[in-house]
Amino acid sequence: MAVIAVQIARVRHINVATGMNIEIMRLTFTMAIPISRMRLAMPNSIRLAKRLAELVSCSRREAELYIAGGWVTVDGQVVETPQFMVDGQQVELHPEATLIRVEPVSILLHQPSGVEPDVRQLIRAETRAADDHSGMVMLKQHLLRLTQCLPLEQNAGGLAVFTQDGRVTRKLTEEAATIEQEYVVEVAGELLPDGLKLLNHGAGFNGRAAPAAKVSWQNETRLRFALKGIQPGQIAHMCQSVGLHVLSMKRLRIGRMAMAKLPPGCWRYVLPYERF
Repeated sequence: MAVIAVQIARVRHINVATGMNIEIMRLTFTMAIPISRMRLAMPNSIRLAKRLAELVSCSRREAELYIAGGWVTVDGQVVETPQFMVDGQQVELHPEATLIRVEPVSILLHQPSGVEPDVRQLIRAETRAADDHSGMVMLKQHLLRLTQCLPLEQNAGGLAVFTQDGRVTRKLTEEAATIEQEYVVEVAGELLPDGLKLLNHGAGFNGRAAPAAKVSWQNETRLRFALKGIQPGQIAHMCQSVGLHVLSMKRLRIGRMAMAKLPPGCWRYVLPYERF
């Protein structure tokens, strides 16, 4: 945004015809243009895609794909925007650059309980887990069109899945009724006689019979639930039906995919060989 400064000065002027002193106001306008805007206005500035196409003798479209794929640096920094303006900077293409389409990714997030509705805001460079062994370079494209699959129970934290891969979305949606999810639930209250047996047999919910569950005590205050086809609010309802109320919930596993030691608020890429 340009900044306009106004200077006001009083100037005395003598009218030759009447000999009278007249005081007039003189306004001076000064416009300050931010450096970024000045850079865009420099006559030698061109778009990064055009500069790259000139440097490596490729088409403009190929240059845009190289840039979007994270293969291009400007003064040593990766730039993923083809419209980025350059002038005298050093533009380089990675020697292993390829025009192969960027593959869709899937991401595991340890979602803290009580976060804002759009938890995708937690997925950024500074929250990537230090022990992410995927070796992948994080790209802006990896954050586009991310779909959350199998959302957590209300007020729960733990393992959350986001994906761009239609195959993963279909599996976690169409096979949700057969994919086991594991939760650890902290409870309070007094368990009814045979309450644990009742929990394991499954309790009706929303007018539907619930499948059998695997429920066991993890310690004196925490229950471990392993359920298939979990419906929103089902775990809290099961606990209430046996005299307990839920204090907190954390999802540890979806199918074969475990959260393991992923720190709260951190994320990692799903590795190519990992399956739900």
